[in-house]
Amino acid sequence: MAPTLTIRPGHPDFLDLPWETSLVDWRVPALLDLPKGISRHEVRFLAYPNGIYVVKELQRRPARNDFTVLRALEAAGAPAVRAVGIVEGRDPDAGEERSAALITAYEPFSFSYREILIGPGFGARRNQMLDAFAGLLVQLHLVSCYWGDCNLSNVLYRFDAEAIDTIMVDAETSEIVPGPLTDGRRLEDLEIMVENVAGGMADIAAEAGVDLEDADLELGLDIAERYRNLWAELSRTEAIAADERYRITERIERINRLGFDVEEVDLVPSADDADRLVIKVRAGGRTFHASRLKSLTGVDALEYQARAILSDVHYYTARHDVDAPLDRATAAIRWRVEEFEPLLAELSALDDLADPIQAYCDVLHHRYMLASGMKRDVSTRETIADWLAKGRPGYPLG
Repeated sequence: MAPTLTIRPGHPDFLDLPWETSLVDWRVPALLDLPKGISRHEVRFLAYPNGIYVVKELQRRPARNDFTVLRALEAAGAPAVRAVGIVEGRDPDAGEERSAALITAYEPFSFSYREILIGPGFGARRNQMLDAFAGLLVQLHLVSCYWGDCNLSNVLYRFDAEAIDTIMVDAETSEIVPGPLTDGRRLEDLEIMVENVAGGMADIAAEAGVDLEDADLELGLDIAERYRNLWAELSRTEAIAADERYRITERIERINRLGFDVEEVDLVPSADDADRLVIKVRAGGRTFHASRLKSLTGVDALEYQARAILSDVHYYTARHDVDAPLDRATAAIRWRVEEFEPLLAELSALDDLADPIQAYCDVLHHRYMLASGMKRDVSTRETIADWLAKGRPGYPLG
């Protein structure tokens, strides 16, 4: 029986691939040799005119679950790789490792955790890793996703201005539950994460020839602590008096500063005091600044990148003395044409530059540092010349 392919519209049909054979034996022109992290399955990269795709070979049941959950996460706007298709019937035995395959879209500018290791740990990037992992788990739990196997290898990473952005890769053991995720399921996910991350850090230390006592075994516990703090801030309730409605705006702005959208705000009479209201906020995805930037300028960026670029838009409008809303909208278009696109094209032409948007943010940070040191405004041309002369410095770590 020939394999069955289920492919989403807008992608190749992948009928040119030898699905009857294991990925190990593939010798096709579309194959790409790209860096990849540790995986329990065979993984191959393929180049098509539509883009780069990733094929993972695995058993039918986990492949189906992976495909279904990733589709649901994409629909919810959660940070996960995009499922493109699933191939079944590659082997009569559905329990065989090569019986199915999952096809996902390749995430540009992404890398595995091993590419930022420094000896047995993450060095100055440790804080970035802690925040990134905690934020990813919070975002998944907000959309009622129980991961079931959170570990260092099941995540892709991207530089996001001064932060690191994380993307869920493996949803084989995951589940989207109806209604909010219970505290019990959330804590279970945290416990699995802590255990898996500790095991991963122990393996890293062993590979680096470092004693176990010097391994960063507390990384998972630190992630869990940051998760709890972030979850508490997003989910807590507070009571206000009837004439304190301004505190609703303050609450929303606090959540927005963390990068999260606010989908709903409920005002419920307090059970303890009829004259007071309880604010209950439902946080959405961590795309607040990215959505604002997209709406204002049409530019796509990650969340922290968008926050930095929005500051550049505001800087531009301030220099041009723009006040009226209509004028600000026009200024945003002029900023894109006069500032953003020319500089992005210049950066894209540089050798060995992985991500032009990240480089743009690096230049913005460099301009700020120059201006702070010189106590005056610094032009983009002056900034670029100094940035290149100093070896393209990025954001400070830590």
